[in-house]
Amino acid sequence: MIIDCHGHYTTTPPQVEAYRNDQRALLAKDPNHLFTKGDVKISDDEIRESIANNQLKLQQDRGTDLTIFSPRASWMGHDLGNASTSQAWTELCNDLIRRVCDLFPDNFVPVCQLPQSPETSLENSIAELSRCVEEMGFIGCNLNPDPSGGFWKDPRLGDRYWYPFYEKMIEMDVPAMIHVSGACQHSLDTTSSYYLGADTTAFTQLLFSDVFTDFPELKLIIPHGGGAVPYHWGRFRGIAQDRGLGDLDERVLGNLYFDTCVYHQRGIDLLLDVIPTKNILFASEMIGAVRGIDPRTDHHYDDTKRYIDGNKALDAAAKQAIFEGNARRVFNRLKI
Repeated sequence: MIIDCHGHYTTTPPQVEAYRNDQRALLAKDPNHLFTKGDVKISDDEIRESIANNQLKLQQDRGTDLTIFSPRASWMGHDLGNASTSQAWTELCNDLIRRVCDLFPDNFVPVCQLPQSPETSLENSIAELSRCVEEMGFIGCNLNPDPSGGFWKDPRLGDRYWYPFYEKMIEMDVPAMIHVSGACQHSLDTTSSYYLGADTTAFTQLLFSDVFTDFPELKLIIPHGGGAVPYHWGRFRGIAQDRGLGDLDERVLGNLYFDTCVYHQRGIDLLLDVIPTKNILFASEMIGAVRGIDPRTDHHYDDTKRYIDGNKALDAAAKQAIFEGNARRVFNRLKI
């Protein structure tokens, strides 16, 4: 079986964007407007059509079996409005993910977004994680280290601000993918500099913290191949050594995992060469940031299975671990 650990519902019916636009319009009139989830009329057939002609078709075309599926990351929009804005929007998005997985139970399993807001407590996020995991069978979450969209207003990931959420993750026995949303800071671009820079920043914050000492059972996934991290593994090893933090591998690789959302063969080869096989989860992020065809190969950039298959150093056992075994080990609630 081939499990893709990183998929987003980027093809939602138009009613979802209309709901968000309505939120924006209400906030333009009253920034303190208090939202409730309300109701959006989307039929099962509309959901089926949005998936069958997109993610499901690409699954079948590319030979993958199961996608761990979450709301569209760039639309999480934690910077928008107030805490009630995020709460209503998040509940709506998570409910839709549950419906997709109910309609396609053999192809998708649910991961939730969280109702984070800049400079607020994580109480709502803890409650939503509990609702999604305990009541709706979700197997993980996406955790935004920067709800402000590029201004980094909240504490670093090693701060005790995050500890209650980490405790809840361990209690629920679920991992989190560290994933920012859309960039609001003018110098950043969402799916390029912001995503990859945030991945690197999150890694650094965790490296310089006591999080994995305090939470040895915590499991976090850094997407997009880890941003700059594998490419600069020697730099991070040296910095950890200079700061008296010990061996980098021993410090982080018991808790951190990296996905394969790297869109060329040499990039994947580097990731597989630097990071141990046990810490790599197969992923494509389709349909996501990069949707075109590479003219050098005549294949989609995000057809990442081809890169794993094309790596000459991996034996069959290593490929099985990346494609399936590691995901089963990280997502303990995944039942197939």
